[in-house]
Amino acid sequence: MGLGIVDINTQIEAAILGAIPDAQVVVAQPSGGHFTIEVTSSAFEGKSLLGKQRLVYSAIKELMAGDRAPVHAVDKLITNTP
Repeated sequence: MGLGIVDINTQIEAAILGAIPDAQVVVAQPSGGHFTIEVTSSAFEGKSLLGKQRLVYSAIKELMAGDRAPVHAVDKLITNTP
């Protein structure tokens, strides 16, 4: 049985919080395995856009790995500093 939308969103949020503990995370799943993720964290201060994105993608890489991965794509990734 597959994971529900809420379960997947919760897993994404938990994975990001595991890597970026002070983060505020908002996850939306507009369709299928595609997601919009917004992360706000002081960990992004002084980092380039690519550096911020790498932090988030490294946190969720296990959820994106393999043919049966629950996360097929992140259509929109927003990274903010507080």
